[in-house]
Amino acid sequence: MNDQQRRRPQGPPGKQGTTGKQGASGKPGKPYRRPQRDPVRILAFEALRAVGERDAYANLVLPGLLRAAEAEAAKKGRQFDRRDAALATELVYGTLRGQGTYDAVIAACVDRPLREVDPPVLDVLALGAHQLLGTRIPTHAAVSSSVELARVVLGDGRAKFVNAVLRKISAHDLDTWLDQVAPPYDEDPEDHLAVVHSHPRWIVSALWDALGGGRAGIEDLLTADNERPEVTLVARPGRSSAQELHDSLPPESTEPGRWSPYAVRLAEGGDPSAVDAVREGRAGVQDEGSQLVAAALAAAPLDGRDERWLDACAGPGGKAALLAALAAGRGAELVAAEKQPHRARLVARSLAGNPGPFQVVVADGTRPAWPEGAFDRVLVDVPCTGLGALRRRPEARWRRRAEDVPGFGPLQRGLLIEALRAVRVGGVVGYATCSPHLAETRAVVDDVLRDDRAPAAERLDVRPLLPGVPALGEGPDIQLWPHLHGTDAMYLALLRRTS
Repeated sequence: MNDQQRRRPQGPPGKQGTTGKQGASGKPGKPYRRPQRDPVRILAFEALRAVGERDAYANLVLPGLLRAAEAEAAKKGRQFDRRDAALATELVYGTLRGQGTYDAVIAACVDRPLREVDPPVLDVLALGAHQLLGTRIPTHAAVSSSVELARVVLGDGRAKFVNAVLRKISAHDLDTWLDQVAPPYDEDPEDHLAVVHSHPRWIVSALWDALGGGRAGIEDLLTADNERPEVTLVARPGRSSAQELHDSLPPESTEPGRWSPYAVRLAEGGDPSAVDAVREGRAGVQDEGSQLVAAALAAAPLDGRDERWLDACAGPGGKAALLAALAAGRGAELVAAEKQPHRARLVARSLAGNPGPFQVVVADGTRPAWPEGAFDRVLVDVPCTGLGALRRRPEARWRRRAEDVPGFGPLQRGLLIEALRAVRVGGVVGYATCSPHLAETRAVVDDVLRDDRAPAAERLDVRPLLPGVPALGEGPDIQLWPHLHGTDAMYLALLRRTS
């Protein structure tokens, strides 16, 4: 049975508004009641289905669904306002973040393995579980709205199943359920944390290895992974300033960046599109960790010329735009290379209007289109598992597998080797990943420094290049953390080519 068949209501209405069936007494059954369509919850369900069926990312599919819901409401003379959009967003992201926990609770309330429950039914159950256990929505409203959603998208028969399961879930609060479904910490620490904090066990293990330390640190990190990330703006030097961004919005809606001089943080509900500099491309939306990576590379000391910079993996263009602005302030040129043509177009859009010279080229960083030693500074922000951005893309934690990690290794090493060849002797390469996994960070750099194919290089201490940023570890590389820095878990190593 396909998804469309599952969504069709079962038992169409009979004549005169009844089910068309008679009860045991021979009298007509209860009048048929058409399911009530709740546009917010239907939108949230459609977003979860897109994530589950098409491997879509919520942050890409949700804006289009919100625009469509607003347009549909306008056609009918209704309003789909910001409160509706905020609730839909919370339902989608909250359900995705809590999926591991909610699945464990749902599994305790059904009489079959979860793999035998149709995915659309699981999505409705997870939405209901999040409303019951993760929001302040009253119990009766959470159950009734979820059952109505099930009637609309699954049919009356499955709605009864949803009703029965959610009533079982509503019998306890989240802490009580966690006591029941999570193994004790003393018996299995990683599995306990995986259930309580809704991360796959292998990710808990990998993050713990990278972070080190005891229970408190890893619990703080996993908790931060499940919090809604701030929206942070970046002012591109020479084109805008943090002060301009602040002045463009009500004072109560902005805060200065914690660490980056180019950053402005928006309060919840702040709208980047309301800022002229953002609409005009003089500023953008960029996590503060990404800003620090670009700033550190630009601040690394050089001997001799400082005229040509390379971003070897530039798509979609956020770091490239900041690097281009920093380069322009010194009269330097940025070359932004991207393998995929559609991503190269995004890079070109981000760099449009940069006051200094720049080029955007479609090129594979492992098969460079430039001569050896052509650049003074090179950034290689390599493809990775993305485990450092689970706050923004919570579905990635359920999509990635431990066996994915080794598959990135050859590409990461190849890109770093070619980046070292691209930089001149005395020039600096920044190796960055949005992952704290040790196999994608220090292990890659260590291997390349030992690799005979790579030019000789030495590590630089990144920490002095980020003044005021605390908890950067023992160096020389740095690892940023959501719970310590309020950023994505960005890693950066700086290497100076020595021969």
